[in-house]
Amino acid sequence: MENSFSYSFSFARFFAGKWQFAPRAAALGFLLAILATAARAQERPYFITYDSQMEEPGNLEIALNPVVGLPKKGNTFVGSWMEFEYGATAWWTTEFYLDGQTTTNDSTVFTGYRWENRFRPLRGEHRINPVLYVEFENINEADRTILEVVGFDSGRDNTTPNAEARRVKKRELESKLILGSNYRGWNISENFIAEKNLTGGTWEFGYAVGVARPLALAASAKECTFCRENFRAGLEMYGGLGDWHHFTLSKTSHYLAPVLAWELPSGVTLHVSPGFGLTANSYRSLIRFGVSYEFSGFGRKVRRLFR
Repeated sequence: MENSFSYSFSFARFFAGKWQFAPRAAALGFLLAILATAARAQERPYFITYDSQMEEPGNLEIALNPVVGLPKKGNTFVGSWMEFEYGATAWWTTEFYLDGQTTTNDSTVFTGYRWENRFRPLRGEHRINPVLYVEFENINEADRTILEVVGFDSGRDNTTPNAEARRVKKRELESKLILGSNYRGWNISENFIAEKNLTGGTWEFGYAVGVARPLALAASAKECTFCRENFRAGLEMYGGLGDWHHFTLSKTSHYLAPVLAWELPSGVTLHVSPGFGLTANSYRSLIRFGVSYEFSGFGRKVRRLFR
C-alpha cells in the first residue's frame, strides 16, 4: 500500500513541478498508454457524475485519477485519488479511496480516505434506474480531489498552506440520489448530492448531470484499437446548491466538462476531461485524467485461496 501512495504522489509532483503544463500533458498520455496492458474497461465515462451501472459481482477495479487544478489566484495543484471498486453483489457495489495532493511552492500530503457504497433497489433496466449512494469521508482541509462540489465550495478555498490545512479534520457523510437512463445508445444521468460534516454544521447540497454516447453503436467485425465504438464522448456539469438554510445558486461554483473515454482492446480504459469554471467562485480550470484496470472474478479467486 505504501508503494501505491508513493506512486500516486510522485505522479502528482511530476505535474506540479517546474515543467510547463503542455509537455507534462503529452508525457501523461505516453505514460497512460504504457500502463494499458490488460483488464476490462470501466463502464462510465464521467469523473464526477454517477450513472446507474454497478460493478460486476466479484470483479475488482483499480483506478488512478489525477486532477490538475488551475486556480484564478494561488498555486497550481494536483489532487490524486486511487480507487478500489468491488462488486459485492448485483445490487451492491462498494469502493475505497485513498486521497493525496501536491501543490507548487508548497508540499505533498496524504489527505485521507473514503468508503463509498452504492445500492440499486430495482432489478433489470427501466426508463429511469435509481441508485442510492452513501459515503463516509475521513479527510482533511488539504484535500484537492474535488470529487463533488456542494454548498458554497469555492476555488478560493486552496489558499491555506498544506501544513496548516492538513491539521483540520473533516469527517463527513455524503449521500446521493443517482438516476440513470439509457436510450438508443445515449446515457443520461442525474445526481442530487447532500453532505454533512459529522462534527457539526448543516447539510450542504450539490448536483451533477451527464450525457454520453459511444461514437458508434455497432461493433467492428475485427478487434481494433482505434475503432469508433471504443470511444465514448459526452459532457458533464456539476456544482453547488447552497445549504439547508440557503438553497441557492448564488455565490456557488459550477463547472462544465467534456469527457472522453477510450476502451483499449486489452480492456484498460483511459479518460480525459478538461473542466472549465463557470462562476466567479469556481477554479479557472480542472483538468482530469484517469486510467482504470479491472480484475475479473477477483472475489472467486480470493475465496479459492481459503478453501
